[in-house]
Amino acid sequence: MSPLAFVIALPIRFYRRFLGPLLPKACRFHPSCSTYAMQALEKHGGLKGSVLTVWRLLRCQPFHPGGFDPVP
Repeated sequence: MSPLAFVIALPIRFYRRFLGPLLPKACRFHPSCSTYAMQALEKHGGLKGSVLTVWRLLRCQPFHPGGFDPVP
């Protein structure tokens, strides 16, 4: 993982460790958005991984059907 991707992944790790367990399991995508973000950052680095993560988060809304959506 690049240094930029590592820094960007820190808040995601915090969310998954401390905040995620407190929230109900209601993700409409598989893998979940936090898992998708970590995979995108590991595979594509900080810049492109961040763009893919933001695009995924924008699709996470009630009018999108969700489903299986792996990291390209």
